Amino acid sequence: MSSKLLEGKVGVVVGVANKRSIAFAIAKAWHEAGAKLIFNYQGERLKDGVLKLIHENFGEDVPVYDLDVSSDESVNAFFERVRQHTDKVDCLLHSVAFAPKEALGGSFLETGREAFKISLDISAYSLVALSRAVEPMMSDNGSILAMSYLGSEKVVPNYNLMGVSKAALEACTRYLAYDLGRSRGIRVNCISAGPMQTLAARGVSGFNTMFKVYEEHAPLGRSCTGEELGATGVFLASDGAAAITGQVIYVDGGYQIMGM
Repeated sequence: MSSKLLEGKVGVVVGVANKRSIAFAIAKAWHEAGAKLIFNYQGERLKDGVLKLIHENFGEDVPVYDLDVSSDESVNAFFERVRQHTDKVDCLLHSVAFAPKEALGGSFLETGREAFKISLDISAYSLVALSRAVEPMMSDNGSILAMSYLGSEKVVPNYNLMGVSKAALEACTRYLAYDLGRSRGIRVNCISAGPMQTLAARGVSGFNTMFKVYEEHAPLGRSCTGEELGATGVFLASDGAAAITGQVIYVDGGYQIMGM
């Protein structure tokens, strides 16, 4: 019998942009744990780079399809293509977030209405849209996993609108956990990661300061690594986490527990 925790499972990974993406780290761990994966790319600008990254690391035959999470039509079309490869999905990773650059610095008071709507749509509502679309295909006791950050519950200067969007994402996680748990036994959780050098992180003004703060104040004296996030992602997708749902799991060197 295989010792791989995700042997025989099928996972859908949404949000890989490059090799530094948290989604890439978790996908790599899922793959090494035995899962077969299906990926997305968003738009022609990112297509070639994502295809190259996926095929070099996961195999030339791994499916990668276009997906715009802000479009219900695109979401439905994506999962129709997923159905061409599998009649079931065991785990879904949502690692998607966006806020206009002007909303990630300065005064939160100056946040514009359009920026607010766009960020909440892409960063939070997309989890609802993806969960609804995948639910008919998802195996009973399947796992949906989203990515969050401490700025959802505490003020992180310059994180601004993204903090509000992550708070909404975490609330969506809880309500989806209730709905999908009662009806299908499907689990929905968030990983709240400490700061990492990702493409999204570079858009936040003063991001490098966060690393210094974590080194100075986190109980472990650091943030986290992609490998550690991947290991947590494998556990939450596995049968070992069968009784865990609606939770935010902190992988941040312990920083979240600190009062000062």
